[in-house]
Amino acid sequence: MIYKREFIGEALGTFMLVLFGCGSVAVSVLFNAHQGLMQVGLAWGIGVTLAIYLTRHLSCAHLNPAVTLAMVVSGRMSFRKMPIYIGAQFAGAILAGLTLYMLFAPSIGAYENAQGIVRGSTESVKTAMMFGEYYPNPCATAIVSLPLAIGAEAFGTFLLVLMIFALTEGCNVGRPDDALAPVFVGLTVTSIICLIAPLTQAGLNPARDLGPRLVAWLMGWGDAAFPDRVGGFFHVYVLAPLLGGVVASLFFVRMLEPAMKRPSDRCDCAVDKPDSTRGETR
Repeated sequence: MIYKREFIGEALGTFMLVLFGCGSVAVSVLFNAHQGLMQVGLAWGIGVTLAIYLTRHLSCAHLNPAVTLAMVVSGRMSFRKMPIYIGAQFAGAILAGLTLYMLFAPSIGAYENAQGIVRGSTESVKTAMMFGEYYPNPCATAIVSLPLAIGAEAFGTFLLVLMIFALTEGCNVGRPDDALAPVFVGLTVTSIICLIAPLTQAGLNPARDLGPRLVAWLMGWGDAAFPDRVGGFFHVYVLAPLLGGVVASLFFVRMLEPAMKRPSDRCDCAVDKPDSTRGETR
């Protein structure tokens, strides 16, 4: 198989990302295990960090079709690899969704019985949200229209992809050491979730949303898994992240990267040095 190494890396990394991330949502819904958005956001961030450390030697650890498309648009990756990367990402996300369902199926059934939820009904969004995202967030009181949801997901993905470029490109002399870059990518995901999740659950990743959502659809949630018949879920959780990633790529390549490479006439900051005779800084 051509690009077998890359396929394994992207599938395995996306599997881990979705397993830990969606798993944190599942245990929060079913067992009230997490108190507050920050804890769920941190679980997602840790999952992203671990997934990158595990697979970046295999495939550069995109783990997100929006990131892959951004890398192709920026010329960082060949277009020929894009189908392999995106196919692997969706495969990993679907496998993670299936794994989560097998782990929690009895608990989901017990929760539905206790809450009087009929799977596939409108109310079953409360459990379907463990797999795919919804706007407005079923657990929040935000008022979110379709255009706002699209804008929020596009903006969140824009920030994520922009930070990935900033944290990994050599032109940014202020970037952290390569060994620490995955940690900062994970913290970026956590920060964006804390900002965007009250509106749309912060998908930021078409594979992360659509893969587990398909699992929910197959496991009986039906229309509750795809509730917006005008295609809102597609525009918000698939198209918007792809758009946000492309815009971030163009913004970095055409504006930030040239600015970072351009020689500047900046003044060196004067650094106070200790006065050895006085034992203090001047």
